[in-house]
Amino acid sequence: EVQLVESGGGLVQAGGSLRLSCVASGFRFENVAIGWFRQAPGKEREGVACFGNKDGSTYYVNSVKGRFTVSTDKAENTAYLQMNNLEPEDTAVYYCAADSLYLDRSEGYGCHVLFQYEYWGQGTQVTVSS
Repeated sequence: EVQLVESGGGLVQAGGSLRLSCVASGFRFENVAIGWFRQAPGKEREGVACFGNKDGSTYYVNSVKGRFTVSTDKAENTAYLQMNNLEPEDTAVYYCAADSLYLDRSEGYGCHVLFQYEYWGQGTQVTVSS
């Protein structure tokens, strides 16, 4: 059974930090890109960042560049999203997702949050107070 389980969300003041975790099972973690997405109330889901396990590629949306860092631990089948200097605008439910075809989709250019991700977690709430 394929599973992605996020954790690490919570309530934090503006300027604070959180680290989200995403534990994967049921597929070959080392072959996928892990994407992080978020959805705020009343807004469309937004791709935030991704990490390609096969090639080490990364992508960040402009609004989080310099504040968020993606990484994975292949030995633990776990992906992380380190979020620093959080802003109230970062408040959302955060999801991780897996894309096993990212290198084919990108013709070798690496992961991207606009690709179609096959597997999704259930989400974790992040709330940033001002």
